[in-house]
Parts: sequence; structure tokens; C-alpha cells
Amino acid sequence: MDNVIKFEDFTKVDLRIGTIIDVQDFPEARNPAYQITIDFGALGIKKSSAQITMLYSKQELLSKQIVAVVNFPKKQIAKFMSECLVLGAVMGTDVVLLNPENKVKNGSVVS
Repeated sequence: MDNVIKFEDFTKVDLRIGTIIDVQDFPEARNPAYQITIDFGALGIKKSSAQITMLYSKQELLSKQIVAVVNFPKKQIAKFMSECLVLGAVMGTDVVLLNPENKVKNGSVVS
């Protein structure tokens, strides 16, 4: 590994569990993507763009719990403002979402 970090650096990343409550197509995105709205409980509702259209339909994403970084700065993607980063395992051009094995409270800390 080239980029070894200290544990203190890792603790700065705020990883939380959220539930997807809305999914829309994102035709303006450079690569096929969805605009996703996620409920993080007490942290509120946040939006994200996710290039996961190859493995997930909009319908199967609804009510799915995911893991996301919630303390990155907002990022403009085309005409959409992404407020968090949804995490997944990258397999070539596909992304498999990370999610809890059991249902947990929205906003739960991932450590």
C-alpha cells in the first residue's frame, strides 16, 4: 500500500447508514447514473449521484440501506449538487453498494 494513513485521519471520515427514499434518472451525467435521495435520520436528508445503473434498478434501490460519507464538501455534478458519497465495491465498471447485513437506525455511525 502506498497511501498509509494514521488512525486519527480515518476517524475524520464520517461514515453513516442511510435509507434510500427516492431515485431518479440523471440524464445530464457524463456516465449513466441515478440521483438518489437518502434519509440519514437525525442528520437529515441528503442527495447523491451514483453510477450504479448497471446493477440496480430504481425500484430495487428504494428502501435499501447504504453506507455513505456525509462530511465531504458538496460537489456540483452537471446541474445536480451531491451532498454525500455513497460507498461501494468497484468491480471493473460496476459498483456493488455497501450495506448493513441487518436493518439499523438511519444515521448510525459506521466504524
